[in-house]
Amino acid sequence: MVEVHSLDPPALEKFLERHRANPPSFPLEMSLADNLVEVLRKANEFVPSEAGSILLDDPRAKRPDRRRNSLTFLAAFGDKARGIVGQAIPSDHGIAGHVYQSGHAYFTPDVGGDRIFDARIDRSTDYRTRSLIAIPIRIGTEVCGVLELLNRRTGAVYTEHDRNLLEIFAGYISIAIQNVLDGKLAYEFAKRDNLTGLFNDRYLHTSLAQAITRCRETERDLALLFLDLDYFKRVNDTHGHLAGSQVLREVGQLMRACVSDAAAIVARYGGDEFVVAIPGSDRVAAVGLAELLRREIGGSVFCARAGEIQVTPLHLTGLTCSVGVATLHWSIPWSADAAEAKSLLLRHADAAMYRAKEAGRNRVCEAPAVGTVVEEPRSLTPPKGA
Repeated sequence: MVEVHSLDPPALEKFLERHRANPPSFPLEMSLADNLVEVLRKANEFVPSEAGSILLDDPRAKRPDRRRNSLTFLAAFGDKARGIVGQAIPSDHGIAGHVYQSGHAYFTPDVGGDRIFDARIDRSTDYRTRSLIAIPIRIGTEVCGVLELLNRRTGAVYTEHDRNLLEIFAGYISIAIQNVLDGKLAYEFAKRDNLTGLFNDRYLHTSLAQAITRCRETERDLALLFLDLDYFKRVNDTHGHLAGSQVLREVGQLMRACVSDAAAIVARYGGDEFVVAIPGSDRVAAVGLAELLRREIGGSVFCARAGEIQVTPLHLTGLTCSVGVATLHWSIPWSADAAEAKSLLLRHADAAMYRAKEAGRNRVCEAPAVGTVVEEPRSLTPPKGA
């Protein structure tokens, strides 16, 4: 069996940031790496070759002018396969670039006399390409990459028949990648809150327990913020539930903009309650983030323009929030398992948030660290002018 090399799954993740016209109707657990490996194996069965590769563009860096994009080798087989996986080439160079730009398959029985062939990869890997065939890879109708096969086996050269076979096979490639995209999208939908786009409470409980376990193993702190909007019922009572839903959506957008840590878990806990968990964050940084969120919410104008839910601008001001902060320190001896530690963190942060409410709202209140003797949460007075 041919040995196919591919990028590691984390490195492949960014190449899945693509959009489908229709949302998935059921979840699929599929690996892009496994699919790419299988695609190359099947292509090699159709048209036996000494080497082959799959190149895709980066959807997060994609430009309208396709000539300015790049193509990355995601998977390959053959003598020099391991050395080219992960390399990127300009999308306007060579046969791969030509196929990517034109959207049409291309083959050459002798690259030595081909004006499009670019020998730079051959020179960098000390490989000798004699003949080559390439077909476009599509997601829907859009070309997003190229499959290449090099040096037809059995002493033959690539022919029109080979091209026709691979063009039929291109549909299989498209379906394989679309299945992975559907599985990824279904997984994302399952863990997201429909209104705000933040993580939902079910995903929060699972991921928070995992984060606690990792922080314990790596001896890192973890901070948790419990945020509740003040007097939010008044928005619904005065302006209607559509306005309330629009405000919640905009609060979610604001929180995503304020929380820059890629490892943070930002979730809607329910109603107008939100949770932010930050692995690796100490108490000072957590309190600083809580104050930032409090100030940003207090200083924002909500429903300032027609939104997806509330279509009439309302220009709502004066919304405030109360935030409770709890921290878990690995250096404090505690025997609780991850599930119990998660429950303690949430209870401590929730209790601190309610103490902030009792102290007058629109403030941050800090709970004692998990693992210490439980004391009264202490209120952090908002700075002057807040």
